[in-house]
Amino acid sequence: MVFETAATLLTETAAEAGEAGQAVLKSLGHHAVFLLLLQLAVLLATARLLGELLRKLKQPAVIGELAAGVLLGPSVLGALAPELQHYIFPRDQHQADLLSVVSWLGVLFLIIVTGLETDIGLIKRRGKSALLISSCGITIPLIAGATFGWYLPEVYLADPSKRLVFALFMAVSMSICAVPVIAKVLMDLKLIRRDIGQLILASAMTDDTVGWILLAVVAGLATAGQVDPISVAEAVGGALVFLGVMLTVGVPIVARIISGVDRRIGGVNAQTSLVIALALGAAALTHQMGIEAVLGAFAVGILAGQAPRFRREVGHTLEVVTASFLAPIFFASAGVKVDLARLANQEVALVGLGVLGLACACKITGVYVGAAFARLSHWERLAMGFGMNARGAMEIVVATVGLGLGILTIELYSIIVMVAIVTSMMAPPMLRWALSRVKMGESEAKRLEAEAIAASSFVRQIRRVLLVSRHAHSVDLPAQIVGYLSHEQPIEVTAVYARPQAVKTSWWQFWSRRGRRYAAVGAKALERLARPLRLLKGSRPELKIISDPDPAEQVLTEAHRDYELLVLGEVHRGTESLFGPMADRIVHKAPCPTLIVREPARELGSGQPTLYRLWSPRKILVPTVGTEYSKNAVELAAVLAASTKAEVTILHISRTGSNDVETARPHEIGAQIVAREAERAKKFGASVETVVMEGMRPEEDIVRLAAQGSFDLIVLGSSLRAVSTRAFFGHRVESVLKHAPCPVVLLSAG
Repeated sequence: MVFETAATLLTETAAEAGEAGQAVLKSLGHHAVFLLLLQLAVLLATARLLGELLRKLKQPAVIGELAAGVLLGPSVLGALAPELQHYIFPRDQHQADLLSVVSWLGVLFLIIVTGLETDIGLIKRRGKSALLISSCGITIPLIAGATFGWYLPEVYLADPSKRLVFALFMAVSMSICAVPVIAKVLMDLKLIRRDIGQLILASAMTDDTVGWILLAVVAGLATAGQVDPISVAEAVGGALVFLGVMLTVGVPIVARIISGVDRRIGGVNAQTSLVIALALGAAALTHQMGIEAVLGAFAVGILAGQAPRFRREVGHTLEVVTASFLAPIFFASAGVKVDLARLANQEVALVGLGVLGLACACKITGVYVGAAFARLSHWERLAMGFGMNARGAMEIVVATVGLGLGILTIELYSIIVMVAIVTSMMAPPMLRWALSRVKMGESEAKRLEAEAIAASSFVRQIRRVLLVSRHAHSVDLPAQIVGYLSHEQPIEVTAVYARPQAVKTSWWQFWSRRGRRYAAVGAKALERLARPLRLLKGSRPELKIISDPDPAEQVLTEAHRDYELLVLGEVHRGTESLFGPMADRIVHKAPCPTLIVREPARELGSGQPTLYRLWSPRKILVPTVGTEYSKNAVELAAVLAASTKAEVTILHISRTGSNDVETARPHEIGAQIVAREAERAKKFGASVETVVMEGMRPEEDIVRLAAQGSFDLIVLGSSLRAVSTRAFFGHRVESVLKHAPCPVVLLSAG
């Protein structure tokens, strides 16, 4: 396989080191290490420089990185300064294998990032159209490529006895496309969320997925050294079984591993290391199975990217490492192998033009035909064809695999690299030209507007919630609110029952009477926590008990594990603290936005507040002053209303008796504020009405209106004030919390 030549060097040096009693790294020799570091420095600097230059010219950076290798190879530097070129890149297989190890790490990282960006949900949503387009876009190039490879003169074959393998390899090289190049062009044109943009991406992802399977099969056949029904069945079967296991059993396993590491260790670094380790392990497994290693890395990338607790910062970190270091090294080292002098030969040049023309014609035609079956318009078909014609980085990977397996000659390798460069340069201007003529429909415009709102929405960004309760009877309402939020988006909930304990309980004390009593209380509390959380859609909540002399500190430690929202249910009544000493401390030091649910002070015979089982509000009141905090409160109320079919009343109260210029027209300004907030709430699917009032004491007006209008819930948005001794949101907020006739939700996020 492609890694075996590099592995041979390491095996030989290890054996030599064993004989000499020296370390493997030392046995490489001073000059070998020096040359490797020099090669990496020269390749990286030149590749990044030319990549940025091409980026400024609105071309993919990969073209500049490939061109850097061509400049440093025999084509330019070798012709102008052959001694210098031979010194930096000597014709020494052992030295070349050292560089090959680093460059192939670049391949694997590039494939991991591609897998992370593969949106399986997108492929499923546009599945029928994408499958039609991809099927034709693969089938026609496959037939054309196989036919071309079958009839190409033997002089261009590395091993004429493997013509069938060569023909199959040419078929694969003709059929793939470059998702990164396509995605970059669509992002630059701000069309990646358009219907046509998503369809291009879905079809390209399907193409690439099938392409990697085909490449793995052909690589397996090349390694087997012969083509017979058994070897074909083993290669195809191995690839399909591996993907089948990974995409079924592997999905929950990878998700649980990532979730476990995130809970127990946390942080971007831990998850980044985990994803890399899983990808390298899967690559090693597929390599050992006789399937190309890139398939294992690609599969892990897909699974990791779809895991609920996968951090987008991890994808960004891997993308930065790949784009700034490993990928430029790979592309530049691939360009070093290109010898343009071989293309100067008239016959080779004609073959190169033939391959380029055939690759473009069959891909564009195949995609156009598939898009016609999918009932797309003429310009949409052309846009699909022009976009999926870009070969880019994927073609370079295929060419490198072919050269490493001894399938390609240096002439054919240079031709395929040339095709990758030219088609990648063609894609941006041709896509711009075709997509500028594709019109946007009304439904698409509404979808894009909804996505734009969600992108700037506080509520829509909530993915992980920490629900904290100190009393079992205070959890019903906040848990149900979180459950209603999950109706519109997947939310992962960690529910914590926190109780103070005078001293830590030793393990031997657990079996004592007090220990058993604590365990029974904890089990009952967890059962109470779990009951209202059944409203959650999607993942099951994680339930925890925190029993500690300082439970607030333990809750805050848990809150630092990247939650988007911390929810507390409190029933405390007192003057020394707003919600209770523990809750006040948590709210005061919380590292994320907080949502506190305060129930009204109605007392039952047992002395406990009213329990709200199966609570579903019908009328929600949201006071607003037009701030960011108020906007977030309106969003929260709108989402709750959309989930429960409730009606939202947006209220603005202007103070009367002011001579301030800014409040000279209080009713008009208030009307503008509530109109803007109402428009936003309606976009979340809520039924809305607005009220504008004037008064000297807004807090009293809010309580009076809530009682007269029989409201079931008040949602307040406010900011925490700088008071060190207790949680303080202002006197008006405290007055509403104290006197409200219904539950109050206080959201501190802005």
